[in-house]
Amino acid sequence: MNTLLSLAIGITLSAACGFRIFIPPLVISAAAVFGHLPLSPDWQWAGTTPALIAFATATFFEVAGYYIPWVDHILDIFSTPGAMAVGTMMAAAFFPDSDPLWQWAGAAIAGGGSAGIIQVLMNMTRLSSTALTGGFGNGVISTLELVGAVILSIMALFVPLLALALLAMGLIFVGYKGLQKWSEIRPVEKPN
Repeated sequence: MNTLLSLAIGITLSAACGFRIFIPPLVISAAAVFGHLPLSPDWQWAGTTPALIAFATATFFEVAGYYIPWVDHILDIFSTPGAMAVGTMMAAAFFPDSDPLWQWAGAAIAGGGSAGIIQVLMNMTRLSSTALTGGFGNGVISTLELVGAVILSIMALFVPLLALALLAMGLIFVGYKGLQKWSEIRPVEKPN
């Protein structure tokens, strides 16, 4: 696998961890168990049936928890650092391993950073939904997060460059809209 594809897969899977922590490892495990993804020697354990069962169980409880009003906020408290940690590990698994310092530094910045950005955006969205609906509209947000995590994880394995491009465009769009909202809230003062 070439370096560009490895980086794209690692970053995209990390970002998917920002939506749901356990879906990217579940997708990797399923792909490895069914022979569609060769894993490095350090990650052979993820391609076993016990790992697949463990990731599926964790995914089930994570997804189910996000459909319970107010429990989703408790999960967000723990999932933000968890998403960054798992995102870093996902990126490190696919980043070139020429030098461990550069591999893990890059994984922490690109992988942990992308997972953290997505997780914070989702937390803000959920807080807004809770304020508007008392927490009962959060099921829609949870479904969108679930779909986003599954699609992004699968795209990372089959069309990694397209997945990375879509991720980048989405973050640019959200950043642009955020700046627009910020400028509406805080108008620029004109000099006299």
